[in-house]
Amino acid sequence: MKTNYEIRYAAHPEDAKSYDTTRIRRDFLIEKVFAADEVNMVYSMYDRMVVGGAMPVAEELKLEAIDPLKAPFFTTRREVGIYNVGGEGVVKVGDETFELNFKEALYIGSGDRDIFFASKDASKPAKFYFNSTTA
Repeated sequence: MKTNYEIRYAAHPEDAKSYDTTRIRRDFLIEKVFAADEVNMVYSMYDRMVVGGAMPVAEELKLEAIDPLKAPFFTTRREVGIYNVGGEGVVKVGDETFELNFKEALYIGSGDRDIFFASKDASKPAKFYFNSTTA
């Protein structure tokens, strides 16, 4: 399992008017959301929002608290909405298990608990897209 993240800083609207295409793509486009057995996130200084994706193929993936969150668990002070855009999958939240099929969603409120992602079929992996904001 691998967790990747990057931090994106906010731009003043007057500054952004002078950005060329390369700069706009660098600052606003998220190109890597899904990769096999990885959790990828972008932490944005716009409202401290996290945008990410988890694609479990051969292993279960944990939603880990990244350093900018300064928290022991991802949902210590955050809430998260998860949307499955891939094959059938499972999200484990603490002691509870939720099955998410294609185009099904799950809301998780704040609280200290572990969150894990898994696919039911490695040949058709789940792709969990998520957004998270402070609670």
